[in-house]
Amino acid sequence: MAQEVDISVVIPLYNEEDNVEDLHQSVAEVLATTGKRYEVLFVDDGSTDGTMARLLAVKGRDPHVKVVKFRRNFGQTAAMLAGFDYSCGRVVVSMDGDLQNDPRDIPRLLSKLEEGYDLVQGWRKDRKDHLITRKVPSRVANWLISLVTGVPVHDNGCSLKAYRGKIVKNISLYSDLHRFVPTMATLIGARITEIPVNHRERLHGKSKYGLSRVLKVMLDLVAVKMITGFANRPLMMFVLMGSPFLVAGLVLTGYAVNSFLIYDYRALFVIPSSAFMILSAFTSLVFSGLMAEIVLKTGKFKHVKVLSRVIETK
Repeated sequence: MAQEVDISVVIPLYNEEDNVEDLHQSVAEVLATTGKRYEVLFVDDGSTDGTMARLLAVKGRDPHVKVVKFRRNFGQTAAMLAGFDYSCGRVVVSMDGDLQNDPRDIPRLLSKLEEGYDLVQGWRKDRKDHLITRKVPSRVANWLISLVTGVPVHDNGCSLKAYRGKIVKNISLYSDLHRFVPTMATLIGARITEIPVNHRERLHGKSKYGLSRVLKVMLDLVAVKMITGFANRPLMMFVLMGSPFLVAGLVLTGYAVNSFLIYDYRALFVIPSSAFMILSAFTSLVFSGLMAEIVLKTGKFKHVKVLSRVIETK
């Protein structure tokens, strides 16, 4: 069983061979000044350059370093989750591997966390990125995310965050939902705040993101809204989804009865079959919602237990 440490720093990497050495040195120097036990987890997300070789060299020199390797590129969310799973820290810090996040902000994040928060989000207030392809889309996306989710965070895309360990291990993520960590954390009652952090220009390598991700972010936002809006009442979601089927079924049934009484008795044998199929779809959705309610209610005590443990660590 891995030994618990005070701080775990999780850093996903994808084709960042020129940044590994400087990144490790800057992070290690900052963590050494804290006087706490720490580990640095580098997650190689299927890099095709020399990133893994550089990581193994660093690991050979520094016992605080752990390296996780993916067989292929699965994306930043999967890499983050792997780092969280392997982390042993009472506090977990996440950051990018491109040297644009400043490790010197880590002590500030930790200090803010000690004020009683469960998650401290970094805010790249003075962002050093291209205006059209990065800054403008990011501002629009963050405005929409805050509007739709109701979680007032200025910079959801900033990877520099500090979490309580037991919180981060209970945040469910998939696809590219690492951008929605603050929103997903609200599902388990996490107390969230943000602080401005330094942001530096990229010196080596190329950005892995651009305008092409805008549509994906919007689709993920719809999914997150569905999750957060109906997490505690899945039956309501299934009923709303089935409402069009119910209305269509009732309309067809009424039309069939009216046709039988006034026009043609044969309609009684043709139209009701379609109405029956549509109403069956509605019934199936409601039944699925009931099953989801049962699963939610039976698992609620476990969820409460997780929250009580988090509170005990304060």
